[in-house]
Order: sequence, then C-alpha cells, then structure tokens
Amino acid sequence: MLITRRNFTVLTAAATLSPVVGHAQNLSMANALRHLVFGPPEQFTQALIAVEARGSLDMVPGLITAMRFSRAPQEPFELLLQTLTGASEPQGWFGWMLWQEKHPEIVPHASYVDFKRQLFLDIDPNFEVFLTPDALQRDRMKIRFEEVTWGGVRKDGIPSLDNPKLISSTEADYLRSNDLVFGVSINGDIRAYPLRIMGWHEMFNEVIGGVPVALAYCTLCGSGILFETQVEGRSEPFVFGSSGFLYRSNKLMFDRETHSLWNQFTGKPVSGDLVESGIELVQRPVVITSWEEWRRENPDTRVLSLDTGHRRDYGPGVVYQDYFGSPDLMFPVAVDQSKHRQKDYVFGVRVMGLAKAWPLSAFAGGKMVNDGIGTLPLVLVGDQATRTVRAYERGDLKFAPVVGGKLSSPDGVVWELGEEAMVASDGRELPRVAGHIAYWFAWDGYLGAESELYEG
Repeated sequence: MLITRRNFTVLTAAATLSPVVGHAQNLSMANALRHLVFGPPEQFTQALIAVEARGSLDMVPGLITAMRFSRAPQEPFELLLQTLTGASEPQGWFGWMLWQEKHPEIVPHASYVDFKRQLFLDIDPNFEVFLTPDALQRDRMKIRFEEVTWGGVRKDGIPSLDNPKLISSTEADYLRSNDLVFGVSINGDIRAYPLRIMGWHEMFNEVIGGVPVALAYCTLCGSGILFETQVEGRSEPFVFGSSGFLYRSNKLMFDRETHSLWNQFTGKPVSGDLVESGIELVQRPVVITSWEEWRRENPDTRVLSLDTGHRRDYGPGVVYQDYFGSPDLMFPVAVDQSKHRQKDYVFGVRVMGLAKAWPLSAFAGGKMVNDGIGTLPLVLVGDQATRTVRAYERGDLKFAPVVGGKLSSPDGVVWELGEEAMVASDGRELPRVAGHIAYWFAWDGYLGAESELYEG
C-alpha cells in the first residue's frame, strides 16, 4: 500500500480491519522500527500504522533513525513525524535531526537503543566494542545516543597514523610552498604534518620530544587538536583511532585500551568504561601554517613521508575538496549564525576552566591582538590567509608589531616568536599557550554557553 498525505491519517480508523491493520495492532515497537528499515511494503505499512496508533513522542527518535536508512519513500516518514510532533518545518533526515537536537526532553522508546545498536552492527560488526549494552545505558552516556550518527565509514575506516615515517624537509619534494601543515614543536623536536595527508587519517599517535601525543583532526569541524595521551594514574599512554561515528558533526574517537568513545573536541570520554573517570586530555600547542613559512622558520623540521603504509591520493586539494569549498555542513547540527557563519574559522583557547574564541578574520593581513582570557593576559599573532594563530602569555606587557613578524614591548625590547615560547633579545621568555583553529559551528556548539567571543 502506498502511503500518501490523503490516506495516511485515516489508516487506523478504517471501517473494517484489513489484515494489514490487524497485524499492525499486534506489532511491537521494536519490530515496527525494524520493518520501517528492512520490511517489504506490507510490513512497512503495518509499522507505520502501529507507530501512529501508539501516538507517542517516544517513537520520534526511532522514526528519524529509520528515515535515514530506509529505502522507502520519505513522505510517509515526514507525515508521521508531523502527526506525532505537530511540527511542519523540518524536511528530510537532516531537518528532523536538527529538530531532535532542539528537543532534549524527548526520551526514546525502550526499544530504541537495541534497534539502533543492531542497525549499526549490521553496518559493521566491529562496532560491537563501542556498543555494549552497559555502555549504551542512558544514565552512563554523556551524549544522547539518538544524536550519534554513522559517518559513512567502518571502525578504523579512517586509519590513524601510528608513529609514521618522517623525512627531512629537503626530501619533501612532494610539498608545494602553499600547502598547509600542522606544525608541532616539543622540547626541540620539530615536525610537520601536511593537511593533505592528515585529511585521510584524521589522527596520529606519536612521541614528540619525549611526550606521547595524539593529533585529533576532525575534518568536518575544521579542528586539529594536539592532546597529551599520558594521563596521571595510568601506566601507558592512550592510543586513539576513529570510531566511524559522529556527534553533532564532530568525530567520536576511541582509545584502543578500553574502546571508550571520546569527544574529539573536548578530549573527554563520553561513553564506555572511562565515562566516569573524570579524564580530560591536556592540550599542547599546534599551529596551522604554510609549508613555506614553517620550513623557513624551522629548517630542521621533519615532515610526514608519503609512505604511510596506506593507498590514498595525497595530492593537493583532493581530500574533502567539495566540503571545504562549500558553506554547507555534511551532517546535521543546530548552529547559531547570528554572530558568525557556521563555517567561519575561529581560534580557540581553553585554560583555567575558561574558553574564548577569536574570529580568524581578526588576524587578516598578519595582525596581532593584545587581549586575554579570564585573568590571563595574552598576545595573539596570526595570519588569516594561512589559518595561522599563535597565542602567548604576555604578563603586564602590551606589545606592538615590528617589521619581520617580531613584536616589541613598551621598553623597546624586540621579541622573537617561537614555537614553544616568545623570546626577548635580553633573554626573557613568555610561554606559548595551547589553542586551535575550528569552524564556528563546532566551537559554538560545544563551548558557546561557556565561551567568550572576541569582538574587538
């Protein structure tokens, strides 16, 4: 039976109980959700009738999930969701996911978790390590399971680079001068990780300058965050990978020891064995800049080799080219665009339990900013063209730019900008402060309520 706007709302009020309606009355909600995705037309219709007859908002999350994976026409889902919610604005899976995000008061039907769990396991049985029944209990998750979406790849479908091969800057003839790189320097160990390679892997696990670290790069939210992976009280550092799942268009990474899922943006576990551990990974400074700039300032740098052990097209402008060039998002997330567009870049700092973001546009033409976060005075120097921003503590000094990318303090002393500190000609040092670039939607979505926004 083809469900249309004309006949949909009268199906359950049929004058005579057809076999379809009769079977629907005895259909459990668990079976109804499965039928909406996998059932033949008659079972699909029975499922629609059963869900409408229940008439409860607790079936909305299941309908939205089924809507994405069902091969049936979208109109019946739209009509039933409108009937249950009274809302008429959302359109398609994307629109209804946005509606659901704005309605956290809706608790899914008891059958929902197992339905969605089995759906994900049908995609990849290896997801089982993330989706244990204990881990999916509503009171044990720091995020809503109904907002966890499949990103289109299986577990480790985006493979991490673990202690990858590095080469000298003179050997890196595959790089163009304007290619962007993640630049990292720890205890004098200087390395570059080109975005055109990292876009295919989104994670590296390394020991740099004696410090175990992981770069968690979420291409969807434009953020590469460098985390320390050695946590106090644990004998071994964490090693991370990409789960294949997303939450509000942000990747959920996982640690290979406990298979807990972690929020890439916050560095906190959100489900699994570590969810109540109180762990929050410490950030280290990382910068995005051009290969030309990084190599000039750091001639002894090492850089990723193309020999990663994986077959990928690491050419310039290949990975995520359409997404990076579009103002649209690939996955649904509600965004406040009253101050910035959803894919405008910001530079964010989180220290002392506080957060603040500076629009990348504030650094157009290589500008610097004297500002601060909480009681911590900062000086920030950047370049919008290359997505480059570095932040340093500035004490009670207020800086001014001088020729050559250096800064001067009120006493006339010239300061060099280093990767680990800002160094004065008289030997004084001011430490670098960790921060990272991100799209506005990600920063505002995760930290907006607790974050300041620079408007100078």
